[in-house]
Amino acid sequence: MLLRLACPILVVALSACAVYDMPVCKTGADCANGVCLADGTCAPAGSSSSGAGSGGSTASTGSAGTGASEVCSPTSQSVITRQEVPLQAGLHATFRVAEKAAVPTAGTMNADGSRTWDLSVTFSGDHDEALDTLPLSSQWFGAAYPGATYAAKLSDTSDLLGVFSLTDDALELVGVASPTSGSGATQLSYDPPVTVLSFPLQEGGKWSTTSNVTGQAEGVPVVYTETYQSSVDAHGTLKTPYATFPVLRVNTLLTRVVGTLVTTTRTDSFVTACFGNVASIVSNTDEVAAEFSNAAEVSRLAP
Repeated sequence: MLLRLACPILVVALSACAVYDMPVCKTGADCANGVCLADGTCAPAGSSSSGAGSGGSTASTGSAGTGASEVCSPTSQSVITRQEVPLQAGLHATFRVAEKAAVPTAGTMNADGSRTWDLSVTFSGDHDEALDTLPLSSQWFGAAYPGATYAAKLSDTSDLLGVFSLTDDALELVGVASPTSGSGATQLSYDPPVTVLSFPLQEGGKWSTTSNVTGQAEGVPVVYTETYQSSVDAHGTLKTPYATFPVLRVNTLLTRVVGTLVTTTRTDSFVTACFGNVASIVSNTDEVAAEFSNAAEVSRLAP
């Protein structure tokens, strides 16, 4: 039987590896290095002896991938460039996740056409999950995806890893694999690779990919197709447990065709400069409404 794969948009931009030029603290306790500046921003990592070490980048500390301090200053809140979404292996972030959550994707419409979404609230079943971008060299399936950039977990409800490739103008999904090998392992390849994000991101932008998926799912050979239709369809302000961000919303409709069985999944991903993806809302299977109120999974950046 075909394994029901999670929609791989949840971790499209697990980066947040630089200090974002916006208020994110009230006291030193809100900052990883214990230093809250007068303008309400955390001091860059490395400015205090309690800052992050060399173990990699983190969303909550804002440390650079090499352990050095790096400041990201967005050039525009309406356009997000490839350079403003730093992605690589070795990054780390914490997301607060809930399943079967009542959350309106439409948010609140403002007079200027922007929207406000509040995902800082507590949902039933909330729990924190550490997410990492993993180097392919340490994965059993790494050699099967030459040129790929990193692997990352796709969903809170599955241990499957998405394999992503970063180009000059896009983030692409090239495969999906289980974390361990064996007779019941999963290893899938996408031809062509799926465009997850197309840069520069700006409202009104659209892209789509129809990909043939081949390989094995839980040890069973499979062949099917997936079509991803994405658009940057809204902008506004998003509240998360970590901070409040200016965001662009990327709406993605995934249509999977396996033989005569057709299923759809909707995902709203909220992207901001310097941090990348700071929240995602995934629909239940075959959700009809573009704006829905009951999510299969909601995930947002947490301290």
